[in-house]
Amino acid sequence: MRRFWACLVLLLVPGIAGAVECREMRHEGNGYAVCEVDARSADIRLFLKDDADQVIGNFRALDAILAAEGRRLAIAMNAGMYHSDRSPVGLFLEGGQEVQGLITSAGPGNFGLLPNGVFCIRAGRADVIETMRFKREAPDCRDASQSGPMLVIDGKLHPRFLPDSTSRYVRNGVGTSEDGTRVVFAISNNAVTFHEFGRLFRDALNLPQALYFDGNISRLHAPALGRSDAGFPMGPIVGVVE
Repeated sequence: MRRFWACLVLLLVPGIAGAVECREMRHEGNGYAVCEVDARSADIRLFLKDDADQVIGNFRALDAILAAEGRRLAIAMNAGMYHSDRSPVGLFLEGGQEVQGLITSAGPGNFGLLPNGVFCIRAGRADVIETMRFKREAPDCRDASQSGPMLVIDGKLHPRFLPDSTSRYVRNGVGTSEDGTRVVFAISNNAVTFHEFGRLFRDALNLPQALYFDGNISRLHAPALGRSDAGFPMGPIVGVVE
């Protein structure tokens, strides 16, 4: 019961006929903005460049591109780490086209803190898949973005996360249900540790798989919450289109 009240929803706003619901919530003393998406009916996409082969970089520019098609963003957030030219660090697929290949080796920084993973979007479902499992199974993703580290792997926190860590940033990521129909995007409203952020997905959102997108530059576009974060240009962006 205490956990229920700790995660009490303060605001719930439906979108796309119930396919997207965004809310503010608290868990263990930290504040989060959370958007739940029904992958069976929502149009979830990854974006990087426009038709002129220029990196889109921000929510306003992406919304303008979609407006020309008579569409708009229901929600969006940065969707993976990128180099100084804003090209993806790991695997990136957009509309079936591979921009960057899968990276399976360990390396410096959060991306190389194995195990990392891939956010894979397919017809009617989306999944967070640990990288080596992704390599073995080779799922047919329409869109995909590799990032790291994994936050939750088969219901367990990443083994390298420390409960008493002092490394705190505003962080964002995504978690998915076992059947791939429930997709939850979350961003912290205050600086949190990896351990705290992982516990949000595992304990409060009850998701068996979750992936870290980034920290410090994390941003969310959620008009239903009156929010569209600005800042330095981004690389990959994930959005739900309506």
